[in-house]
Parts: sequence; structure tokens; C-alpha cells
Amino acid sequence: METIETHLCHGGTLGIYRHDSAVTNCSMHFSLFLPPQAKTQRVPVLYFLSGLTCTEENFTFKAGAYRHAAKLGLALVVCDTSPRGDDVADAEGYDIGKGAGFYIDATQDPWAKNYQMESYVTKDLPNLIAAEFPQIDTKRAGIFGHSMGGHGALTLFFRHRDLYKSISALAPICSPTQCAWGDKIFPAYIGNDREEWKNHDAVMLATKAKDVPEILIDQGLEDQFMSTNLRPDLFEAVAKEHNIPLKMRYQAGYDHSYYFIQTFIDDHLDHHAKFLKD
Repeated sequence: METIETHLCHGGTLGIYRHDSAVTNCSMHFSLFLPPQAKTQRVPVLYFLSGLTCTEENFTFKAGAYRHAAKLGLALVVCDTSPRGDDVADAEGYDIGKGAGFYIDATQDPWAKNYQMESYVTKDLPNLIAAEFPQIDTKRAGIFGHSMGGHGALTLFFRHRDLYKSISALAPICSPTQCAWGDKIFPAYIGNDREEWKNHDAVMLATKAKDVPEILIDQGLEDQFMSTNLRPDLFEAVAKEHNIPLKMRYQAGYDHSYYFIQTFIDDHLDHHAKFLKD
């Protein structure tokens, strides 16, 4: 692991790091905020997954999360949204290829060599964090995300219940099997078997979920993607049908941007802190 830069931030430390991943077969970047409490005790960790076109930098620089994370004693890890590099497969459009890993493990060529983002988020990155940052208690972990990253947070939470104690999302893609983004990436990454697609769809996974802690979702009502690609109504319906505790908040006037994320980020950190405390 290589340290690119570190900065004192709200009494803690924000670092940007690079490492070679055997999972994605390329160099990956992530940011990590250690709160001031990490100087004297082990702290829980919260993973944030970003949306389409983003890198680890978007949340790191735009979300305004670190003041409150420092107060709550939460470590925050933000990874990239896809593999990177000249030898990594790419395609035309912002919603496939680099910047659009969708947090799944690709099985189809040319994507399978590098696009192993589910394994990266759930295995490779946590193992690295545990090895390099002993002040982080990786057994107390939560996950959240925005848009494509909200899809990733929800699906990885349901698929890896042993890894995460808390879950939330901001404007997530709730059912990619029922939207244009899913129709584009699923055939490319994992093939044409629609039954396999369902294994990466939060609405479908929720029908089989058990013992789920309260889920917090915020959705802006002026979000241009809400009724076409996000479909929070579908997740709200399945949560009600299957008695999944859900706090779905529709926020009047808010769009899909980081201004929306900034506004409600403290509420999400508070939500996770309830489940991640000792």
C-alpha cells in the first residue's frame, strides 16, 4: 500500500491511498478518514460506495462528512467505482465500463478480468484495512452509498449479512432488473440469464431477507432519475410486504447531486452510529 497524501482533518486524519489489487488486477485508490478517537481506541468503520462516473474523490471532497464522523468516532472508507488503467476494458457511455462497476463480479469477456467489484468491496479492501489500520475494528462495519453506490450498498448488505451491522442509502438504484441502467450493464457484465440478474437487485433480495436492521433511505423529489432508474417505490413496497424496517424519506426540492448528499449526510452517520457503537 502506498500513501499518496494525508491531512489533519477535524482532529483526525484523512488519507488517500493506492494499492495493487489481486482481485481487480489493477491499481486501486481509496480514501480513509480516521477520527481523533482512533488515537486511543479502536473505532468502527463505515464504507461509502459512490455513484456513476465517480472516483473515491467525489465523496471525499464534496460530502462534508468528516466533521460529524469525528464527533461520532467513525472511520470512513471510500473506494473507487471501478477498476482503472490503460489495460482495463471500457466502453462508450458513462453508465458502463470505467466509473460504472456496479459493485458486481463480471463473468463475461472482456469485463471479467478486472471488473470484480463485489469481491473487491467485500473481501480485498476490508482485508487490506484490517492489515494496515489496526486501530479500526472491522467487525463493527456499516455500508452506505449513493445512486449506483446505493444499489451496491443495499445488495452487498443483503448478500453478505455477516459483514455489515448497518445499512443506508441516498437515492439508490433500487431495482436494476427493472430499469435501463440494468438492461445495459447486466448482459455485458454477467450475461443474459435474468434469474442471475435478480441476485444483484435489492428489491429481489429483500424478499428473502431475515433479521434486517432498520434501513434509512433518502430520496430527493426533484431527482431526475427517480421515476425511471431509481424506483424507490418498488423498494418501499417490498419492505412493507416483507416487514423490513424501513425509514424512507422523500425530500421535497432536492435533486440527485452532492448538495443533496451534504444536506442529509449527518443523519446517515447518526443512523449507522446507533448500530456500530460498542
